[in-house]
Amino acid sequence: MERTTIDLWVGIFVALGLAALLGLAMKVGNLTTSGIGETYTVTANFENIGGLKPRAPVKSAGVVVGRVSDITFDGTTFEAVVSLSIDKRYPFPKDTFANIYTAGLCLVTGDKIIQTQDAVVLEKMISQFLYNKASESPEEGVAKTDANSTKSADDALGSNPLDSMMEPTKP
Repeated sequence: MERTTIDLWVGIFVALGLAALLGLAMKVGNLTTSGIGETYTVTANFENIGGLKPRAPVKSAGVVVGRVSDITFDGTTFEAVVSLSIDKRYPFPKDTFANIYTAGLCLVTGDKIIQTQDAVVLEKMISQFLYNKASESPEEGVAKTDANSTKSADDALGSNPLDSMMEPTKP
């Protein structure tokens, strides 16, 4: 093969590689088209939004129904105000809960979601668990089995802050 033919093929492969990297960067950065048509905007206040960023997908039942359009700080309530752009094809009732997870909403433009749940900070839960365990005396951590004092398994599990995050298993 001639030198120019080899240079042409190398150039084509380099261009394809750069196009693939650009496509991957756009996918990772949530900059690709989302297929969301006409939208309506609602807001929700959170005490802690964790790592939530603008353009993050808003999902309901695992389906992307919108995107986070803006995040601001309210200096009077000291909360984060999250603006959500929701596709008009998906009307949600006014009593909808907005939750932030680690990966929803018949509201109209300008409505405010009142019932929210903050992001779960795993480090905070672990530190609370360890602090509670460290403050227990060795006798408190062991369930007594004599006739005068018994401790049920439910009582022992109830002291663990991680148990409140567990959902019951379905048979």
